[in-house]
Amino acid sequence: MPKYKVALLGLGNRGMTHLHGFKANADRFELSAICSSSEQKLQAVKEQFGVAHTYTDPEKMFAEVKPDVFCFATPPSVRLSLIELAARHGVKAIAMEKPIANSLQEAKAIGRLCKENGIRVVVCHQQKYLPSFSKLHAIVNSGDIGQVEHIHAKTRGWLYNSGTHFVDYMLWINGGAKADWVIGHVHGKEKLTDSHPSPDYCFAELLFENRVRGTIECGYLSPAFLEPQKFWTDNRLTVHGTHGYVWAETDGRWGAFTRNSKGEVLGGQEQYWAPTVKESIQSAYTHDLADWLDDERKTHSCNLDISEHGYEILYAICSSAMDHKRVDLPLSGNIDMDIIAYMKQKLPTVPTFSAQNDF
Repeated sequence: MPKYKVALLGLGNRGMTHLHGFKANADRFELSAICSSSEQKLQAVKEQFGVAHTYTDPEKMFAEVKPDVFCFATPPSVRLSLIELAARHGVKAIAMEKPIANSLQEAKAIGRLCKENGIRVVVCHQQKYLPSFSKLHAIVNSGDIGQVEHIHAKTRGWLYNSGTHFVDYMLWINGGAKADWVIGHVHGKEKLTDSHPSPDYCFAELLFENRVRGTIECGYLSPAFLEPQKFWTDNRLTVHGTHGYVWAETDGRWGAFTRNSKGEVLGGQEQYWAPTVKESIQSAYTHDLADWLDDERKTHSCNLDISEHGYEILYAICSSAMDHKRVDLPLSGNIDMDIIAYMKQKLPTVPTFSAQNDF
């Protein structure tokens, strides 16, 4: 099997998670170069992991290393320019963080550029590799809850932070069926200045092309299932079928009521979102990228097509809320509107609740 040369840009928390994913698949990937604005981080990572080449200039890194795979872990404000750089240097694959862009126009540009250059792209919606989500996926695919009728995603994180994950998981658990229309509500503007700018809360209804309904809640008014210190793992995906339901959480819990559970509610606690689990699921995510590079028929579950449509859904939720109408998909007409700027201008400031008083 071929071994793919990797260049990694960004050595923050997420960048190091990606690094561990490639190192865990050392039989398939060679981490040839790392790039960062911090000389201190570069030297520390070089010494710890034995990386041959370090750079502070990504252009120079590409020219000298000529990687097969480019992985970058940067804020959402830095996306298109790096993908343009990778395309100029003929990479085979890109591994990137979510969300894929800071505007729908940029997301569409990224999609076109990668398709035109034959670049395979994976976006790190990696929680679907969690044991609890694998359990949910297996139960849905077994048919034990019957035909899927409704998918409900809830996350305490805001729309373009955690919401991008859970829209992706709704599409994934529904077999990739796309959304026909979206109707949404958003309010609160405090998080519009975040690194992942979003309204403070959103609620949306979707209809998928296979007639499955979807509901998504993101933000501070979403139901809290866990204690406040577990805010970032306080997420739940529930799938309702004709003969039961199944749900899974990022924190590892799952539950189900199925036609074969004999009237009992099933449930358990899988491995939770701990550092060792993050590395384990990143390893599986990265392994599947190698398989996809070997054989294009083995499409990665976190591919750009599903992420691009997920981003379109997020945009449609905000557009629906601001224009007070249903938004049909795929989007047509003017997609150049800066929806974040529009919400900053139009959304009123509203009081938020403390963690103890959320409902």
